[in-house]
Amino acid sequence: MMAPNLAPIPELYVSYDSAQKLKLEAGNLVSHDLTQRQTCDLELLMNGGFNPLKGFLSEEDYDSVVDTMRLADGQLWPMPVTLDVSESFAERVEIGQDIALRDQEGVILATMTVTDKWVPNKSREAEKVFGADDQAHPAVNQLHNHTGKVYLGGPVTGIQQPVHYDFKARRDTPNELRAYFRKMGWQRIVAFQTRNPLHRAHQELTFRAAKEAQANLLIHPVVGMTKPGDVDHFTRVRCYEAVLDKYPSSTTHLSLLNLAMRMGGPREALWHAIIRKNHGLTHFIVGRDHAGPGKNSQGEDFYGPYDAQELVRQHQEEVGIEMVDFKHMVYVQEKAQYYPIDEVPEGATVLNISGTELRRRLAEGLEIPEWFSFPEVVRELRRTKPPRAKQGFTVFFTGLSGSGKSTIANALMVKLMEMGGRPVSLLDGDIVRKNLSSELGFSKEHRDLNIRRIGFVASEITKNGGIAICAPIAPYATTRRAVREDVENHGAFVEVHVATSLEECERRDRKGLYKLAREGKIKEFTGISDPYDVPETPELRVETEGTDVDNCAHQVILKLEQMGLIAG
Repeated sequence: MMAPNLAPIPELYVSYDSAQKLKLEAGNLVSHDLTQRQTCDLELLMNGGFNPLKGFLSEEDYDSVVDTMRLADGQLWPMPVTLDVSESFAERVEIGQDIALRDQEGVILATMTVTDKWVPNKSREAEKVFGADDQAHPAVNQLHNHTGKVYLGGPVTGIQQPVHYDFKARRDTPNELRAYFRKMGWQRIVAFQTRNPLHRAHQELTFRAAKEAQANLLIHPVVGMTKPGDVDHFTRVRCYEAVLDKYPSSTTHLSLLNLAMRMGGPREALWHAIIRKNHGLTHFIVGRDHAGPGKNSQGEDFYGPYDAQELVRQHQEEVGIEMVDFKHMVYVQEKAQYYPIDEVPEGATVLNISGTELRRRLAEGLEIPEWFSFPEVVRELRRTKPPRAKQGFTVFFTGLSGSGKSTIANALMVKLMEMGGRPVSLLDGDIVRKNLSSELGFSKEHRDLNIRRIGFVASEITKNGGIAICAPIAPYATTRRAVREDVENHGAFVEVHVATSLEECERRDRKGLYKLAREGKIKEFTGISDPYDVPETPELRVETEGTDVDNCAHQVILKLEQMGLIAG
């Protein structure tokens, strides 16, 4: 019944000979260096994962997708896939021109004929696609703070797929998966989408889903881009491989999907369903709050728990894939096995460990019971995440010029060095200006770049198990958030707001900077002629007026102890 489903789907690649010819000609084309997100999108465009798209969306298709979840010709497509570029790049490109699309190493992956060039209304895109123009949403933050101002649209001619040096044998194009299913004689295949390691509850859930659908199982984790702060894909894939032998070998397959997630809830779930259909799947498990990004600025969930299932259910026939409800599985102590939460025997003891609780246990080196996860998975997670007191971390002081950041940072450095155990590096504003950013001025752009450099170095120190202490002014909340995301990929980020008032900073003005700023001799001076975004929820706020430096540094030490980053 499902056999025709596995016929090959169209790809956008040209033949090998044409590709060689295009590579030679590409030297004359204007080149765009793709971001990581664009490279993920391009790969799925070229290999048919984004079928029926033939390239990056035109303005007409983009408007239609944003408003109606359909392309201009009426075909269902819920997520904008656009090529965003800077204004300066857009100025170099004319409609009708071919451009070369290259990866970060400069290798040409495709050419694109530019048919459209426009400046999108990003607030409208955020509102319509993600449900709110709220930068607590990672995709909305991405849209406003990291995405180019101009969108280009047009068909893509694929030359070669992006190179992956990791897990090569686990990466399948849609047509490679279809060929595998044909070869195995699989007619009904259910996909499990995940961006987390697999624990026992997930295994039970996937077993049940496959059994109910009388289908084989494809574990299809996303390894392109997920939510900032997620477990890295190298660790996750090692976890998946560790549990593969818990599944019957001839009924289950593991394949990696190089997708850049948007965490777009219902629309994203529908998008995932279409992508899975393109990979030859007949069934798709949709979870509670599928691809949800967590809490909004008001502390409420962005999407309702069943919104995603609702939307996929409405469109499953049109997509041609059957939705399987994600059952929330819990462990019943008396029965020593997992049950769907709505089938738990009356009066039974239910055991459950939340994601937050799991992270706490990993961070503090506490026991993780075997009923919850497989020892092999826990071992992999512990290798990547040693207990907090052995991990690197960053203390990031922010405050006005003259607030006392550098003085407290120096005192903290000495206290941490006295304790020993981890190397400590101080990235003070003046030190960084001299060694990392000597060519930068004090424009907003240059100050941002300076902070991003500090963040990059701090994240490398953190990744390698050291302690980074940073003490720049860092006036802008969006830049501080970007640094936090960089660092939190590798360890803890502790923001300390040195909350000295402007009057007190002016009174202390040792360098005479405020005086010059008041006289207009220094332009764009924080607190005078340029804003300072007061941190809303720093890990710690210290008041320096009437408090000595030692006490301020000691408050930071107590906070680090409380967070488990240093042993008490």
